[in-house]
Amino acid sequence: MTTASGEIEQGQRFAFGENWRRFLDTLNEQKIEQACSTLCEMLEVDSLEGRRFLDVGSGSGLFSLAARRLGATVRSFDYDPDSVGCTRELKQRYFADDGNWTVEQGSVLDEQFLQTLGEWDIVYSWGVLHHTGDMWQALANVSPLVQENGLLFVAIYNDQGNRSRRWSRIKQLYVKYRWLRTPLLLLSTLRLWGPTFVRDLLNLQPMHTWRNYTRERGMSPWTDVVDWVGGWPFEVATPEAIFRFYRDRGFTLQNLFSRQGIGCNEYVFRRQPGV
Repeated sequence: MTTASGEIEQGQRFAFGENWRRFLDTLNEQKIEQACSTLCEMLEVDSLEGRRFLDVGSGSGLFSLAARRLGATVRSFDYDPDSVGCTRELKQRYFADDGNWTVEQGSVLDEQFLQTLGEWDIVYSWGVLHHTGDMWQALANVSPLVQENGLLFVAIYNDQGNRSRRWSRIKQLYVKYRWLRTPLLLLSTLRLWGPTFVRDLLNLQPMHTWRNYTRERGMSPWTDVVDWVGGWPFEVATPEAIFRFYRDRGFTLQNLFSRQGIGCNEYVFRRQPGV
C-alpha cells in the first residue's frame, strides 16, 4: 500500500500538510474564534458540550481545536503525516495532556481502520473527501460513522463542468512538475483574485478583501490559494448529486451553503433513526 509521503514524492499527491504547517505560523485568536463561529452557524448550535466530534481529515487541526473549544470530545485523524503533525501541534499548544482530544494517522479509505472508530454525534469532513482519489467511496465510508440522529458535515468542491476539468489539469501539472509551481501559482492568483484586487483599488481600499479573508472560516487567503492550485487528487460533485447520495443512505439535509463558482458546497445531514 502506498503512503501519503510516497505519493507526494512521486508527484501523485499535493503536500497538504506542508501547506497547513505554514498556515499555523499565522494562526491567532481571531482565526480560532471565527472557526468556532462558522462551526456553530452551520451546525445551528451554541455549544458542543457533551457531543462527540470526529474530524475526518483534520488538516491544520483548526476545526478540531474549535470543536474542543466548544466543549466536544474530539477525535482527529488524517492520511497526511504532516497534517497529523499540525493537529498534534495545536493540541499541544491549547489542550496539552487533554484526554478529551485524540489525534492519529488514518485513511478514510481504510475500512479496517474505520471499523475501530465507532459512531459519533458529529462527523466533520470539510474539503477532504474530494482529495482522496476515490471521493464517492469516501463519502460512503463516513456514513456508518454517524450515529442515529447524529450530524454529518461535509464540504465538497462544486462541479462546474469544463471549468472544473481545466482546474483539474492545472492541479495535476502542479504536483507533477516542481518547476511549474511558481508560475502556476502566480497566474492562478491573478485569475482568482485579480478582479477583487482591482475592485478594492477602485474603492480606494487596496487589498481590503485579502486582509479581511479571516472572516471566511478563519482561514488564510494564501494558504487557500496554494491548496486550491495544488490540491490533487481532485474530484467534484453537484449539490443535487450529494443530496441524492445521502438521501438514499437514510440522511436528511439540515443545512446547505452552496456556491455558484469555484469552492466548496457545504452540507449538514442528519442520519435518520432505524437506517
